[in-house]
Amino acid sequence: MHGTGERMERMERTEAGAEAGLGSATEKDGSRRTMTTFSAADQERQRGVRRMKLTALALLLFVAVVYVLAKWASHSGAGPWAGYVAAAAEAGMVGAMADWFAVTALFRHPLGLPIPHTAIIPTKKDQLGVSLGEFVGENFLSEEVVRQRLHAVGIGSRLGTWLADPDHADRVTAELSAALRGALTVLRDSDVQAIVGEAITRRADAQEIAPGIGKTLERIVADGGHKRVVDLIVARAHDWLVLHDEQVMDAVEGGAPGWTPRFVDKRIGERVYKELLRFVTEMRDMPSHPARGALDRFLGDFAADLQSDTETRARVERLKGEVLGRGEVQDLIASAWTSVRSMIVSAAEDERSELRLRVRASLLSLGARMAVEPKLQAKVDGWVEGAAVYVVTTYRKEITSLITDTVAGWDAEHTTRKIEANIGRDLQFIRINGTVVGSLVGLLIYTVTRLAGV
Repeated sequence: MHGTGERMERMERTEAGAEAGLGSATEKDGSRRTMTTFSAADQERQRGVRRMKLTALALLLFVAVVYVLAKWASHSGAGPWAGYVAAAAEAGMVGAMADWFAVTALFRHPLGLPIPHTAIIPTKKDQLGVSLGEFVGENFLSEEVVRQRLHAVGIGSRLGTWLADPDHADRVTAELSAALRGALTVLRDSDVQAIVGEAITRRADAQEIAPGIGKTLERIVADGGHKRVVDLIVARAHDWLVLHDEQVMDAVEGGAPGWTPRFVDKRIGERVYKELLRFVTEMRDMPSHPARGALDRFLGDFAADLQSDTETRARVERLKGEVLGRGEVQDLIASAWTSVRSMIVSAAEDERSELRLRVRASLLSLGARMAVEPKLQAKVDGWVEGAAVYVVTTYRKEITSLITDTVAGWDAEHTTRKIEANIGRDLQFIRINGTVVGSLVGLLIYTVTRLAGV
């Protein structure tokens, strides 16, 4: 028994030295994964495991010495008590050895012997990873569990209370502004311009505009909205004619045949100017002027043709395509995006801009409502639960395979030592308890046997 104890002690010291060497070796290789590196905390845990191993071993050696002494005392005629002590010590050794075997078999082959069903963790590591992935998938990534957990949290109510705090609203506003600036900075103007131009062109090509224009024009004419435009045009035309009388008469004289006398051309020019000025003046001053009525009828007929006349609608579509295809229109789209982007970036950077103030006010209002309105809370909870359930049900295999593949990629030896460093100290109490419980059970059995006279 004493030789066995020495051999166990040597093995435990060898394991402890290997574990200590592992810590320094893995620190030199910073590229290794977490399960192959030992931190300062892991090394401290290793020292705790070594101390507990020595404690369990010392207890085993103690009961072994007690057993030897009790046997010697029994053979020397010390009395019946020596038998009781020997029986308790013998059972304590059996319990200690059995529990040492059980604990050691988790991490390695006891005494280096390839005993079946030992070194469970290194040999069954991949199966443990698969089982762990299945356990997580069944018990943590099911739709029912996710909904129950999220519903119990009450995200809508908590989020509303959190957002209702002005400091939190300021923080969210700042983060949204930073994200917006970052997105607009990353986006290339040429790409956005191309997308916007293509979207506008595709939308315009997909929808005929003539009927819509016709309906709009029909409502304007029916409401008399065009009359203000006519009034403005006629008034400006009258003022222009008054200021440019000579140019009008010169234009008329210049268009006369060369064989007519100049005084005739001048009289004709003066006559044409006066009639034109009289016509424009009457049209300006008479709301019921026949020309205004004719214009009303023309606009009404044109509005009807835009909605029902096939040829008119086709001509409008051709004109639309020509306008959209012109380079000036595409340049206008490009310049509009540049201006909009600059305006948004400036507003996002300015803490007192109308954009940020409105976003902050909206967040505070939303938070206040969410904090007190059960319907809104339920709606937010439903959105969050639905999104989480979608992610879980859609990517459950990917999540569990991440666990399985990660465990499979761990080195068996390093993984074993890492796990032992974290739980080995508690496992040594099994050996200590086995020694104590074994001694008590052995004493009880010996006592019962003696009382029964067996």
